[in-house]
Amino acid sequence: MAADLTATTSSASSPGADYADTASAAYQAALQVIESVEPRIAAATRKELADQRGSLKLIASENYASPAVLLAMGSWLSDKYAEGTIGHRFYAGCQNVDTVESVAAEHARELFGAPYAYVQPHSGIDANLVAYWAILATRVEAPGLAEAGARHVNDLSEADWETLRSKLGNQRLMGMSLNAGGHLTHGFRPNISGKMFHQRSYGTDPETGLLDYDAVAAAVREFKPLILVAGYSAYPRRINFAKMREIADQVGATLMVDMAHFAGLVAGKVFTGDQDPVPHAHVTTTTTHKSLRGPRGGLILAQPEYADAVDKGCPMVLGGPLAHVMAAKAVALAEARQRSFHAYAQRVADNAKALAEGFLRRGARLVTGGTDNHLVLLDVTSFGLTGRQAESALLDSGVVTNRNAIPADPNGAWYTSGIRFGTPALTTRGFDAADFDRVAELVVEALANTQPAAGPQGPSKAKYVLADGTAERVHAAAAELLADNPLYPGLAL
Repeated sequence: MAADLTATTSSASSPGADYADTASAAYQAALQVIESVEPRIAAATRKELADQRGSLKLIASENYASPAVLLAMGSWLSDKYAEGTIGHRFYAGCQNVDTVESVAAEHARELFGAPYAYVQPHSGIDANLVAYWAILATRVEAPGLAEAGARHVNDLSEADWETLRSKLGNQRLMGMSLNAGGHLTHGFRPNISGKMFHQRSYGTDPETGLLDYDAVAAAVREFKPLILVAGYSAYPRRINFAKMREIADQVGATLMVDMAHFAGLVAGKVFTGDQDPVPHAHVTTTTTHKSLRGPRGGLILAQPEYADAVDKGCPMVLGGPLAHVMAAKAVALAEARQRSFHAYAQRVADNAKALAEGFLRRGARLVTGGTDNHLVLLDVTSFGLTGRQAESALLDSGVVTNRNAIPADPNGAWYTSGIRFGTPALTTRGFDAADFDRVAELVVEALANTQPAAGPQGPSKAKYVLADGTAERVHAAAAELLADNPLYPGLAL
């Protein structure tokens, strides 16, 4: 196998040749079986691989999982119900699921240096919901039972239960605002997190776009949340989690960190010390895809006092655990424990810096003026475009991105004024700093040759016109980069 775990090689003399041949045969056989039942699904699956091979994937939340991870999901583990926890299931015959979950949790604990890991969440949102309710159960429900003289919620009188429900539904949460780079699940009002809690957001400095820890501390002292959420989905800088813990401790808040985007940089030891959230947070959540290169799913790490409550994620929030996905998580986490993953994670960060510097040299405007993690946030108003227009023009040119709000965004969360770029996926393909400088050049070329277009009712935030030949020219140049860094080389479908 080549250095990157998604890569295989067709060289007969390479140690990865057998792996490539075996993976190729496995996928060919699987698609033939699928095709015999529903050929349209087999065709769409082949087309998806072709599309991913033929485009510059720069979405910060996407990556490429290894053949081993992908194959782990396609098994009869999918057929098993396993509500409950390891050794304590509500269905019989779960001994193999116990093994799978135990191995995945073991790898998670060892990889992140956490005392406890819960690998059942189906997604990052599920992980955050379980974490929120576990914190409420630990901080509110358990003390509420004691106050009522009860040992279990079933022992509460109706009056006591009404009082406890009022407390559970009236707690305070503070997280980074969506415009500043936070996530929907950090208290955004239309999201369930914004409806569960009495919510308030903290932002970033209006001039620099950077977190102002003194301002965050002042807001926390004023609001006094039960839960302080740190982490981001579109903030291109590192966070000092030791400072965030100090701020939480000032008001007795539980510090919860959502590291879904940068978990790979933590696992790869790019983020250490105060930038590693796990030693500082009471509860840490993440997805297992994105920079971790695993299957789509969630994961929770917690300090021991929260473990019992998190273990009740099913049936508290979750349905039946997805044993086949937990198996794939175990494989991905095992891969992330290899030394080669450290080198990969460092390249992700180095490539993001190269991409940012490439944009800046060409006159583009970046939120916070650069990056020191895995993502870059481009302010496209300097091109006279909305995020929606820029996203579409880039897609026409073979560059896959996503539009994203920027601080104080005049175009709102739908049209936006920004484009978010991430380096994990193309780094997995083998792109280096020089390649990402070329990517910056191509992006700027495409956007500089895009103009807003009017709709039937006048100016439009969605319609655009690309100058003749631009999309074809950029697409051809992108194809050259992609050909030098093939996806799943040796995997023939």
